[in-house]
Amino acid sequence: MMENVFITAVETACVLGLRTEECLDALRERRGGLALSGSMPGAGFEALPMGVLPSRELVKGRRYGAASNAAVQAATAAVRRAGWSVEEIRASWLYGASSRGNAGEILGVNPWRRPLRKFSASNTMHCEIPAAVSIELGIRGPWQMISNGCSSGLDALGMAWMAVGSGLAPRAVVVAVDLPLIAALLQDFRDTGLLSSNGVNDPFAVDKGQATSGFLPGEAAVALTLERDSAGRPKLCRVEHYSANSDAYDALMIPEDGGGIEDCVRAAVTAGDVGRVVAVCPHATGTLNHARVEPPALLRALDGRKVPLLPLKPQMGHTLGASGLLDVALLSACMAEGWLPAVLPGLTPPGCGIPLNEAPLKVTAGDRVVKLASGMGGHNAAVSLLVV
Repeated sequence: MMENVFITAVETACVLGLRTEECLDALRERRGGLALSGSMPGAGFEALPMGVLPSRELVKGRRYGAASNAAVQAATAAVRRAGWSVEEIRASWLYGASSRGNAGEILGVNPWRRPLRKFSASNTMHCEIPAAVSIELGIRGPWQMISNGCSSGLDALGMAWMAVGSGLAPRAVVVAVDLPLIAALLQDFRDTGLLSSNGVNDPFAVDKGQATSGFLPGEAAVALTLERDSAGRPKLCRVEHYSANSDAYDALMIPEDGGGIEDCVRAAVTAGDVGRVVAVCPHATGTLNHARVEPPALLRALDGRKVPLLPLKPQMGHTLGASGLLDVALLSACMAEGWLPAVLPGLTPPGCGIPLNEAPLKVTAGDRVVKLASGMGGHNAAVSLLVV
């Protein structure tokens, strides 16, 4: 039998700020952070809005790769916020997540890092991310690395939820990071047709002159702590349910019928009081494929209830494998304060009639929020979060 599992602390870093409080201020103000960047001069991305971290201090270090350094700092801050003792940290379990891992080290960029050559091999491994967190925090429980594309962070949360809720893990740290602002990596996305070609930041706009044409990239590192009710600590929200499935269809595209999105989200929706679902945070990358097939699938999963959508990527960019956990962390911090943010002004609602959340929404105990993430290759994950 699964015990109740709660998010008890979060730390977020993205274009909106290097601390959760800074990110929440931006959400309150309906302020986006995407802008043109001069970080890759001559690479052909000068006209692409992107979400650059406000400072490189988060990713600097000599022993680990840039993504690993960011993960260590985010996890350290989250555990500090949770108030865990040395003994509690030591016994906790750890789940890391990333789509592209230490891509900068793999591709031989990040010259500002001054890395040590003896760590070159570990710097090119995805699993260095949780390994670094384990080493620096003194976590002796098992660690795992989840790399399921853009659903990585949400899947890591789901795996941790199952371990803690079943009693296998006494508590867990979940950390996700992606740093995709690398010319070679962005060129791969451009060649594949997934990167925005016109800079339009409006993920559901398909029928107007300036239609969405792909995603806008962003950097992020996020960490949160999971504990059972018996821990007795202040709670941000309860993780009520996790579901996942795969489309088994295509390496890039979601089928026209939405593939597994409907069933995945329906499982999360029906895990509790359906009438208390007050918002859905979609994947909403900005690709035309997503814009056309995701909203109708969500509407079917809700049995026609037009629950407002709350896409957050327009404010932070698509942070790949960190995006799902980043959304959850920010939403849980808002829910703990009794509100949900409004979307960025001027966004186009989906053509199927589901509205966007156009104004801050007050939430009370028992209200529910569902978050969806979909990874390249057709893997879907969804969680239900409950206001406590």
